[in-house]
Amino acid sequence: MSYNNIILEHSNGIATITINRPNKLNALNIETIKELHDAFDKANRNKAIKVILVTGSGNKAFVAGADISEFAHFDTEKGTQLSANGQKLLFDFVENLATPVIAAINGFALGGGLELAMCCHFRVACDTAKMGLPEVSLGVIPGYGGTQRLPQLIGKGRAMELIMTAGMIDAGQALNFGLVNHVTSQEELLSFCYKLASKIAQNSSVAIAAAIKAVNANYKDGIDGFKVEINAFGNAFSTKDFKEGTTAFLEKRRAVFPG
Repeated sequence: MSYNNIILEHSNGIATITINRPNKLNALNIETIKELHDAFDKANRNKAIKVILVTGSGNKAFVAGADISEFAHFDTEKGTQLSANGQKLLFDFVENLATPVIAAINGFALGGGLELAMCCHFRVACDTAKMGLPEVSLGVIPGYGGTQRLPQLIGKGRAMELIMTAGMIDAGQALNFGLVNHVTSQEELLSFCYKLASKIAQNSSVAIAAAIKAVNANYKDGIDGFKVEINAFGNAFSTKDFKEGTTAFLEKRRAVFPG
């Protein structure tokens, strides 16, 4: 699949997906969501890729929301389908990837942009970033998982306030709330994320995939997260990565995981 709105690159086991619609502040439209799905899927299937970074082009916006012009005329049926398709293709898909995903928030992350960042496994923001879910100011609500993931990350009360006021918070507030893990300068953002990704890439990709599944299980209705963890822990004992990791530890050397 050729891309019109994103750039996919990879080196040293790290894939970088850049949303590249600078004239629209990298706003998400249906085509971009489909391209992102394809890029994440390709990166996840590539066994040489251990970590995925997603960011926006330029220094103004990560993703400044959804492309409103695309759905302003939609009716109930089309609006429902837009939300359902987007969640299936991108937001739920990314959250449940076996390959860890880091959002490098390089500017505005609003609406669908913040929802994209929140479905990543964790987030790093530059100090000029601004985040929010302004949908109620347009007479609609977050439709790509924002009402679910934001309370999980920052708590119900803060999420309610942020959604109801349609306001924005800066990177410092986001760090204080637990919405992002780290804040850096704009210039250092990607290099900082690559350092984090390199640390992750040294570890067992098999174990990391199992850990992602176990952590996510705690947030799914009807699933016992402790049971998922117990089973995943037990299954790890039959993997080549476990054998290599424990052998390397006993031999006092760095493990080289076969994956």
